[in-house]
Amino acid sequence: MTVNGVRRVQVMDGQAINRALVRIAHEIIERNKTLGDLALVGIRSRGVHIAQRIHETLRTIEAGADAVPFGVVDITLYRDDLDRGDQMPLVQATSIAFPIEGKRILLVDDVLFTGRTIRAAMDALIDFGRPRAIQLAVLVDRGHRELPIKADFVGKNIPTRLDQQVSVRLAEADGVDEVLLEG
Repeated sequence: MTVNGVRRVQVMDGQAINRALVRIAHEIIERNKTLGDLALVGIRSRGVHIAQRIHETLRTIEAGADAVPFGVVDITLYRDDLDRGDQMPLVQATSIAFPIEGKRILLVDDVLFTGRTIRAAMDALIDFGRPRAIQLAVLVDRGHRELPIKADFVGKNIPTRLDQQVSVRLAEADGVDEVLLEG
């Protein structure tokens, strides 16, 4: 489909997104053996919705997953491009109501691209304490890293060109679940 001269291709529908998140949840359980010191932290904004879905899936398939803490991190003030624009950043709340010291933090985002968002999120987390480890789960990895960051859990790898966009649309924010490749 073409919208306003931009080619859009749906690469994941709602069912594909759900299957990917269930697979990621199973991989998290397999890799971590026990969830006793694990905590999930979603990166605002769509990373939060994906983290909530993973958290819910963990609770349905693993005993004891109800006790896994859940948090939200806003990276706005940790971005390395704040001085590059004229726009005022919209700072939202970070909500981490548990000690992260010594925990294995599962950081969750929608799309991994350059790695800069993840670096900013790790900087924000470190301000709350020193986790034992940070793992990364993303729905989509599109490549083109500028920093040496690699996801531990990936829903789908989508090779892209630099001039393309990957748009994750989720029911919680957009009324529909789909991943689009645009450009």
